[in-house]
Amino acid sequence: MPPVRGILIWAGLAAAIAAPVVVAAASPLLAWRDPVYIASGFAGIAALALILLQPLLAGGLLPGLPARPGRRVHAWTGLALVAMVVAHVGGLWLTSAPDVIDALVFESPTPFSVWGVAAMWATFAAAALAALRWRLRLRPAVWRIGHSALAVVIVVGSVVHALLVEGAMGTVSKAAFCALVAVVTAKVLADLRAWTLLTRGRRSVNSRQDLT
Repeated sequence: MPPVRGILIWAGLAAAIAAPVVVAAASPLLAWRDPVYIASGFAGIAALALILLQPLLAGGLLPGLPARPGRRVHAWTGLALVAMVVAHVGGLWLTSAPDVIDALVFESPTPFSVWGVAAMWATFAAAALAALRWRLRLRPAVWRIGHSALAVVIVVGSVVHALLVEGAMGTVSKAAFCALVAVVTAKVLADLRAWTLLTRGRRSVNSRQDLT
């Protein structure tokens, strides 16, 4: 990839991530908020930014980080994503534990809570699956399909959660960033074509059975 194109891609990515952060930092809605609540909100924004990075790293789409090293960074970024989710939920717990409990048991009156909790559990499940992949001796097709399915839940849940929350992130910048997350994730999943591995595995098994 030409150096200029690589620089433009990284610059565009940095601008896309910085825009909602800058808008949120300047929001008047934060003027009277508790510092813990503000930190929790920005942890949520950071988590959404990491969700954008994850498919880019897994698909080897970032200049200077081809597929193999990109996937190693993808693993560490996944840990950072888990940490940001914990910080986001933990901060909300400190500011209003009853609301968080209602959300966790799916009894919250706010519709965005269900989507956020679904994305949270999917994030934890994806991290656990990655950590236990070799111990469970998962076949590549099963691993990729399972991880991809959880990624879809994470992205859909996080995007809908963010769009429904009326918070510090600007409406336009938030919508644009969420659309970018969804499009990038869909492209990478389509490129990886995880389901074809399962189809190949079934075909190879059927072929061996026919030979016997």
